[in-house]
Amino acid sequence: MDTMAVEQNGINAVPESERHGRPRDLFWPWAGSNLSLFGVAFGVYIVGLGLGVVPAIITGAIGYALSFLLVGLVAIAGARSGVPTMTLGRAPFGYQGNKLPAALSYLSNVGWEIVLVTLAAQSGAAILGRLAPGLAPTTATAACFTVAAVVVIAVGVYGHAMIMVVQRYLTYAFVVLTVVYMILMAPRLGVSLETTAGPGGWVGGIIFAMTLLGLGWVNCGADYSRYLPSRSRPRSVALWTMLGGALPPMVLLVFGVLLAGGDPTLAEAAGGDPVAALAGALPTWFLLAYLLTAIGGFLAGAIMDIYSSGLSMLALGVPIRRHYAVLIDGLLMVLGGYYLLFVSTSFLATFQAFLAIIGVVMAAWAAVFLVDMWRLREGGRSYGGRRQPADGADRERLLRPGAPALHWPGLASLVVASIVGLGLITSADENIAALVGFLMSDALRTGTFGAANIGVVVALVVAGALYYLLTAFTRRGDRGTR
Repeated sequence: MDTMAVEQNGINAVPESERHGRPRDLFWPWAGSNLSLFGVAFGVYIVGLGLGVVPAIITGAIGYALSFLLVGLVAIAGARSGVPTMTLGRAPFGYQGNKLPAALSYLSNVGWEIVLVTLAAQSGAAILGRLAPGLAPTTATAACFTVAAVVVIAVGVYGHAMIMVVQRYLTYAFVVLTVVYMILMAPRLGVSLETTAGPGGWVGGIIFAMTLLGLGWVNCGADYSRYLPSRSRPRSVALWTMLGGALPPMVLLVFGVLLAGGDPTLAEAAGGDPVAALAGALPTWFLLAYLLTAIGGFLAGAIMDIYSSGLSMLALGVPIRRHYAVLIDGLLMVLGGYYLLFVSTSFLATFQAFLAIIGVVMAAWAAVFLVDMWRLREGGRSYGGRRQPADGADRERLLRPGAPALHWPGLASLVVASIVGLGLITSADENIAALVGFLMSDALRTGTFGAANIGVVVALVVAGALYYLLTAFTRRGDRGTR
């Protein structure tokens, strides 16, 4: 595929003649999108649950692997069908019913685009302030924001082939620069941390790690595997997706944990603003390379988000071409980023809380999606829990308005699990805190499980179990009427 040609496929099933590559190619986009220096802060956050070095590393690694295993399982559906993630969601929710999770997915992706581009601009401005002390902070921020937005929109417009190439080379560069960075910071690392949390802290660490990483990507899993040949081995698709998404940030997580053990003051500062705090400990000669690493890590994630948000917009039924959808998303990203950088002084905390709420819903969506996909493999193609002929025509049904409009077991499972999940998360924003956590006691709200936002995983489990039971009941009812 020509990387310099604008991708013409939208949410249609990619023709077999255009499908190419190997499952291991999936390592690069997922690795690049998760090599942000926020991975260092994630290690600091997990230590903050009262875990020592070894427990923090173990629970973080397990949480990362489990959460990105879910992304890998979703990616299998993309390779099988050639259809993007949120369009495949029409199977368990119905053609019209799928618009609810597609809209939430769209909001989540656009939200993260805004946050990541904003962080890229803030990070670049902080580092440029050291490289060029006479440069006005507003000018530095505006310059970095402009470069970041242009790069993200341009790569998103070109589409899948360009993203796969850009993410590969970004990953190469990040790995080299991150290794140098970690060598320079090695004297500040240590293992002087004690575990003060009980067994609940270990469970909380795993859950927290899952919410920090893979659960934010489940609604994008099939978007990057749909160009693989349909004969690709499902295990390989899931494995390479998981390795790409989980291994690189595991390295950064370990670094963050060791930093907390060796320099608690710097680790605390890095937990709030990792890029600026860690830059302050570096020699001037490495700052330019560090700038590229910091900004590039955020942009790699934003590129993935803007591509998937465009596909989510099309899944909503908006009648435009994919690259025009990306341009609209880019405009929203620019407007949101401008507001966060130059207007708002407190909106970011509220917005991040909103994204946590979206995370609960996406976890519930993932469970319904994966149970439906498993039923598909169990015995014939599934459309909303009902057996269908195992031929190629069923995937095309997802793309036509004449497909079943609503499938109530999927929608009911999504809504019920989301309500339960929202009742088991907390928020630092006072206004949003009044709307969530309504199923938690004061002890739970202020304890380890409250900090870990256990509601995200609870929503995952409840949605999957409920959908399985409801579709089993529907099947029995269908058989009884024959």
